[in-house]
Order: sequence, then C-alpha cells, then structure tokens
Amino acid sequence: MGKFHSAFRSIGELRAFLILWAGQAFSALGSAMTAYALVIWSYRQEGSALTTALLMVSSYTPYILLSVFAGAFSDRWNKKKTMLVCDSAAALTTVAVLALLQAGRLAIWHIYLINAVNGLMNSVQQPASEVAVTRVLPPRYYQRVGGLRYLASSFNSLLTPIAATALLGLFGLPAVIYFDLITFAAASLSLLLWVKIPEDGGTRGEKEPFWASVGTAVQWLKGEPGIFSLMLFLAAINLVASMYNAAFPAMMLSRAGGGERAMGLVNAVIGGATLAGSLAASLMKAPKSRVRVICNCLLFAMSTENLMLALGRSPWVWCLAGFLGWIAIPTMNANLDVIFRQRIPAALQGRVYAVRNALQFFTIPTGYFLGGLGVDAVCEPIMAAQQGGPLTALFGQGKGSGAALFFFLIAWLGIAVCLIFRRNRHIWALESNAQR
Repeated sequence: MGKFHSAFRSIGELRAFLILWAGQAFSALGSAMTAYALVIWSYRQEGSALTTALLMVSSYTPYILLSVFAGAFSDRWNKKKTMLVCDSAAALTTVAVLALLQAGRLAIWHIYLINAVNGLMNSVQQPASEVAVTRVLPPRYYQRVGGLRYLASSFNSLLTPIAATALLGLFGLPAVIYFDLITFAAASLSLLLWVKIPEDGGTRGEKEPFWASVGTAVQWLKGEPGIFSLMLFLAAINLVASMYNAAFPAMMLSRAGGGERAMGLVNAVIGGATLAGSLAASLMKAPKSRVRVICNCLLFAMSTENLMLALGRSPWVWCLAGFLGWIAIPTMNANLDVIFRQRIPAALQGRVYAVRNALQFFTIPTGYFLGGLGVDAVCEPIMAAQQGGPLTALFGQGKGSGAALFFFLIAWLGIAVCLIFRRNRHIWALESNAQR
C-alpha cells in the first residue's frame, strides 16, 4: 500500500507537468510528421541534398540570431501566454502551407519563408517552455523527468516515419497537415484549461532594463566556464549532427537498396532506440559522474553510426547503425538536463537557456549547408568520377555513393570532437562544484 500511496502522491505532484508534457509531445508529433513529409516532397521536387538541407537552414537561422533577445523577453513575459501565442502563430504557417498546396502553388521558397517564421516563434517559445517545466516540476524529479521528456521525443521519432509515410501513401500531404493542426488544437486546449504555470521567480528580469537583461545571462556564463565549455562541446557535436541530417535523406532516398520505405524503416529503428534509451534513462539512478556519462555516450554514438551508414549496403545494416547511434543519446540528454537545471538559477533560466540555444545551435544551419553542399558539390562528383578502385569498393557506385563517402568523413570528425572536449578541464570541474 505504501508504494501505491507514494505513486499516487507523485502523480499528484506531477499533474501539471504531465498535462503540459503530454500536450506538447502530441503537438510535436504532428509538427515532426509535417516536417518529415515536406522533406520527402522537396527531395521529389529537386533531387538535391542542398535544397532539402536549406529547409532546416531557413528554420534555424532566425532561431539562432534572435535567441539571446528572445530569452530576455521570455523571462519578462507570462510563460503560458507566450507559449500559446507562439504555437498559434506556428499553426497559422501550417495553414498557409495547406492553402498553397491545395491551390497547386506551393513552391520550395514558400517553405523556406514559412520555416523562417516558425524559427522566429521557436526562439521565444522554447526558453519559455523550459522555464515552465522548471516552475511546475519539483527538483527531486529532475533525473526521472529528464528521461521521461526524451521518452516522448523517442515515441515521436518512432511514430513519425511510420505515420507520415502511411498518411502520405494513403491520402497525400494534406492529410499529414490536417493531423498536425489537430495535434496543435489538443495541446493548446490542454495548456489553456488545465495547466497553471507560476509566474513568480522572474522578477529580476522584469525589473532590469531590456539591454541589461540581455547581458545578464552572458555575464553569468563568464563566471561559469564549465557550463560555457559544455555548450561549446554540444555546438561542435551539433555541427556534425546537422551535416549528418543533411546527408541522410540524400543517401536513403537515392542509394541502391534505399528509398522511402528504407528511410522510414531506419528512422523507425532510430525512434525505437531512443525509446528504449529513454526508458532506461527515466529509471536510472543518478550516476557518480554525469560528465563522464555525457562524454562516453557521445563518443559511442559518433564512433558507430556514421561509419556503419557509410560502409553498409543494406537497410538492415543501416538500421543497426541507427540503433547504436541513438540508444545512448537519451541518457546523455537526461544528465545534461540535470546539470543545466541544477546550475542555472531559476530567475535567469529563460535568458541563459536562450544564450545556450544561440551557442549550441549556431552551428546547425552551417552544418546543414555544409552537409548539403558537401554531398552535392564534392562527394557525389568524386564518386561519379571513380572507375573502380578503393573508393568504389568501400562506398559503391551511382547516386548515393557520394553521401556514403560523406558519412565516412564526418564519422572521424565526430570522434575527434569528442576526444578533444573530453580533455577540457572546465567541463570536468562541474563534477566537484555544487549548485550555487
């Protein structure tokens, strides 16, 4: 009985978080399905890795450029209203895609523009959401909830390629967009009616002049070299990961043995791996060294998946690569989340998370651009010029073999990044410093 009583008490304490988490996770599924479907649509239109990669470049660029300023606004504004307004604006852009599609006028540049608007909204919504989680969540649940949050992301990763491919095949792109709008409505109503987000704790940001408020987070980070170094580590990892994301559709959709089904299968396995990893992370006890866990998980991911994607010739090898590359990522993310929440003062979290977004994510549009350009302009022409030889033996022939070569190159880049930052003394100093 004691265990049941404790469980019910925990559910009661987590009620607001669970409603917020479930609604946002459901909405994220719809958004991910639309993004997945638009990647396939754009590659069908142009057959270019760079054209597809620019979808994410257009989304991340305004997000990064405005993140620092958006964090200052986020700390001053009501979190619930901010989230509702930003989500509503994103929903309107989805309606615009649907209207253009049904009028037969949807073009690639329309999606670039719409993604830029979504990036702008996300730059404000994301730090507000992070602060909202901290406000409704008791600190003793940080470790378990860190895994639970990535559990939702894992479910979405598993379901997105399956559901999006099924809806695309049966009913076309409009059905995917309609589903996205349904998920938005459900999430917004649950947030509006059943989630109360305390607004105390942000008074410092409200009293400071705007420009002073923007600079507060930067000044705080100057005194936290461990957190700053950790952010730079993740920025370097994001550079490699975004190059991977740019090349992935090009290889999956054009390589011998690939196609939409193969891409969907590999993405589903990646989702299953992150689901299993998230379950493990949510049940795992706090490790003795969170920094060691973060470094080891990233090194394992970087030293397995990209090499196997490069050298594999069948969907089953690519599926194994995806599983190995993503199984440890939720554990890494959960421990990273705890470090940030414990170290960053609650009153500064919106601003610091916004600066973190700018630092960690500024490499993403660069990575997408370099990934698309590297495949289209460098690696594919190199492989097209091969007439036998070691490169052909390793990576095959025809369209997609250049993407395989590209994966081989970024595998070693990722390993080098992990080994370099593993030696950073400021990051390891986080182990001995308690929250201040």
